Amino acid sequence: MAFQERVFSGMQPTGSLHLGNYLGAMLQWIKLQETHECIYCVVDMHAITVWQDPDQLRSAIRQVTAAYIASGLDPKRSILFNQSEVSEHAELAWVFNCVARLGWLNRMTQFKEKAGKDRENASVGLYVYPDLMAADILAYQATHVPVGHDQKQHLELARDIAQKFNNDFGPWIEKAGYEDGIFFPQPEPVITGLAARVMSLRDGTKKMSKSESSELSRINLTDDADTIAKKIQKARTDPEALPSEEKGLEGRPEAENLVGIYAALLGKAKADVLKEFGGAQFSVFKKALAELCVTRLVPIAVEIEHLLADEGEIDRILADGAARARAIARPVINKVKDIVGFVRT
Repeated sequence: MAFQERVFSGMQPTGSLHLGNYLGAMLQWIKLQETHECIYCVVDMHAITVWQDPDQLRSAIRQVTAAYIASGLDPKRSILFNQSEVSEHAELAWVFNCVARLGWLNRMTQFKEKAGKDRENASVGLYVYPDLMAADILAYQATHVPVGHDQKQHLELARDIAQKFNNDFGPWIEKAGYEDGIFFPQPEPVITGLAARVMSLRDGTKKMSKSESSELSRINLTDDADTIAKKIQKARTDPEALPSEEKGLEGRPEAENLVGIYAALLGKAKADVLKEFGGAQFSVFKKALAELCVTRLVPIAVEIEHLLADEGEIDRILADGAARARAIARPVINKVKDIVGFVRT
């Protein structure tokens, strides 16, 4: 069966989006608007797999939505909505809970990392998080999913769930009008761009993260010019000058990270940046990097602030996106109910 090409992705509203989100995902999402039907979600149901303050969660949902739009996602061209407003995600997730196997979920490394040593005290939601992610994607029969390194295993699980559903219910899928017995596609990963993995400004071996305690570890999309310049100035480096060739970055994670950020903001390769700055001290390079970050990111921060001044408009955009998302997902869920043997009245 040939499926319509459709992109699905989303981010959690668990803090301000940062430079890593922008370079590692958002730029790719914006480009995909030009070539694909795109559905971008604020995954608030995923957020509550660990406890969230309700008032902060409401604020974060709107802030992430504003950051989506300020970064360049067009709510008229793409579908933007928050996950909890489209109940089809939860409905399909339960079906997938019954399709996925415990052994599959036991192999998910993210659960082990997030639950830590006290796994018995982790929420069930955190454990079955990958089944909900599969439902997010397959409720729209999405064919392409931009993912970072930390989500690739979950996408593989979504592919396994799609295949098992198709295998388990093949004859009933054919009865529903699908001659080849295939109802769900095998979603393909979309490899993100030059800076798919932006690292912490305080430790070049760790991914830039909203959860890291030090604000100096990341540049938030809401930071002003002075804050951005301060964070770049204080970013950890090493005493050596910048190399002239990319192989000279080996074993220098902080240097490689800063060069990678500069390259990604300009849409260049690291080698091109090193041709310009090879032999320069970090004091020189950091000044140029700070200026570039300010030029690219401060307009986004200003637009986020402008959008957040009208929460009613953000809510209207989310409501419109949810209605458009439901229009795609509802027929899919109805077919799933028919296929698995539910009675629809």
